[in-house]
Amino acid sequence: MNNLIKGRLALVTGASSGIGEAVAYKFAEYGVNLLLAARRLDRLEKTAQNLTSEYGTKTTAFQLDVRNSKSVFLLAQELEKNNLIPDILVNNAGLSAGKDPIYEADIDDWDMMIDTNIKGFLYVSRAIIPLMVKRGYGHIINLGSIAGQEVYPGGNVYNATKFAVHALSQAMNIDMVNTNIRVCNIAPGAVNTEFSIVRYKGDQEKANSTYQGFTPLTAVDVADTILYVANTPAHVNIQHLLIMPTAQRSMNYINKTLNT
Repeated sequence: MNNLIKGRLALVTGASSGIGEAVAYKFAEYGVNLLLAARRLDRLEKTAQNLTSEYGTKTTAFQLDVRNSKSVFLLAQELEKNNLIPDILVNNAGLSAGKDPIYEADIDDWDMMIDTNIKGFLYVSRAIIPLMVKRGYGHIINLGSIAGQEVYPGGNVYNATKFAVHALSQAMNIDMVNTNIRVCNIAPGAVNTEFSIVRYKGDQEKANSTYQGFTPLTAVDVADTILYVANTPAHVNIQHLLIMPTAQRSMNYINKTLNT
């Protein structure tokens, strides 16, 4: 694969674990300099040190809760002031909380998902995209989900947030028609990360049961896909990409006897 992104600068949110962390390593391998943002600064700083040591890339860690609009816009101001406008934005920060039916759900879980997956996503986009528009270049890669296309039992509000990401990605592409800025919605199926541990609030047994009987995607699988999208020529805009494990053919159809 040609390396068209060497020397570029990427901002990755939710980079302290899972897909975000895997994207950071994959980008660093291809010579991309990195701005890593997440709530867990200690983990980010360790990742930044590892990447700089292993790949020699310039990597900077920022503590950021995307739910805090003030912090998001202050970060954008800092980046602009220091001429660190990202060429690539990976809107990865997101989570799921609970899997109860709507009539039994914890409203705090709803708030957490909406504040992170929709409002946080919008805050980061609103803060960073104008910098890209002003400069005349940028590539936005949003982490959606198959859950943003199909509803599943217990998904309800999480589904709604990922449907929003899908719709907003389409809206961004329309809004960017008079610019060179590209937008892609990456929609993974089942991925074995900390996602289910967070959803089940630390219940490892429940989290493990999500992936029993089949081989799910890994964070690296999704990172490879994001790398591919980011590395396409400037005239190519992959607007939506759905990636599933072989055992999964839709949101609700998974062959749990197929260990590939």
